[in-house]
Amino acid sequence: MADHGYVHKLKTGKPGNPILFVLHGTGGDENQFFGFGAELLPEATIVSPRGDVSEYGAARFFRRTGEGVYDMADLARATGKMANFVKTLAAEHQASEIIGLGYSNGANILANVLIEEGVFDKAVLMHPLIPFRPKDNPALEGRKILITAGERDPICPAPLTQALADYFTTQKANVELEWHSGGHDIRQNEIAAIGRFLKG
Repeated sequence: MADHGYVHKLKTGKPGNPILFVLHGTGGDENQFFGFGAELLPEATIVSPRGDVSEYGAARFFRRTGEGVYDMADLARATGKMANFVKTLAAEHQASEIIGLGYSNGANILANVLIEEGVFDKAVLMHPLIPFRPKDNPALEGRKILITAGERDPICPAPLTQALADYFTTQKANVELEWHSGGHDIRQNEIAAIGRFLKG
């Protein structure tokens, strides 16, 4: 489906159930976490958009000028577009709760939507990288956020992951942090933590 601005896959739950948006990493697509999302929340509406930016053929949600160097104008464009996409579909499906799960580049756009617009009631950020100090947003108070990360992640250095967690804590969000000893890979303890978080 290509309506509302993104090519996406959709599994419709009943009106009044939660809606879960799953956002792929660089080079992934709308299939990367679609099945995972449906397993995590079988009753929910699952929406999996494909990034609308191509980096040498790899799909992403916003442009960058180098590893860890963001095109801030395009990040702003993408953040507004994603926020509208999420709000429109959540309203269409009469969602009781708006939940986001993103990995790598998908986690970054999800984090920035949270920072700028709030929108999500619960969010899972897998290996996010926000290489700037975000602005304060009092609307984040009470929102539930899980960050999962690798202690030796070469793409998302651990101190920047911790800084993002600290930022959300300062905004009075309810933050959980799940580490593993590896790099940018997704490990079993992350998957277990996500399952616990979404059922909680």
